[in-house]
Amino acid sequence: MNNQLSNIFIKDIMTTNVIYVNPEEGVIKAFEVLLKHKISCLPVADRDKKIVGIVTTTDIGHNLIEDKYTLDTKVKDVMTRDVITIGPDEPIINAIKKMDEYGPKGEIINQLPVVDDNNRLIGIVSDGDIIRVLSRYLK
Repeated sequence: MNNQLSNIFIKDIMTTNVIYVNPEEGVIKAFEVLLKHKISCLPVADRDKKIVGIVTTTDIGHNLIEDKYTLDTKVKDVMTRDVITIGPDEPIINAIKKMDEYGPKGEIINQLPVVDDNNRLIGIVSDGDIIRVLSRYLK
């Protein structure tokens, strides 16, 4: 199966209509976007769509519950700046490895922003996208 997976590329499975947020956006607004679209993370991109960070529903929700944010808290104040990304021409196996190896404290990364050679956001690939592809090979 590993050999078959090397022929499946990120550009073939990624979502191109990416919901993302600007670093100047308020945390409350970002949380509303996450909940409205039922997604677990939001890439943070600047005016040129260059990826500068990422925020997750879990991180924002936990800190809202703990009352750590104010109405003035911006996404740039809370985002993770060290974002694991992937290129569109990389094979799916690279995404699987990155999601496993770079997850914090033994966790798995659920989504990888897809960026072009200039670090501009062009898509996103999720664990669900990968599972759908893998399930085709198990039939």
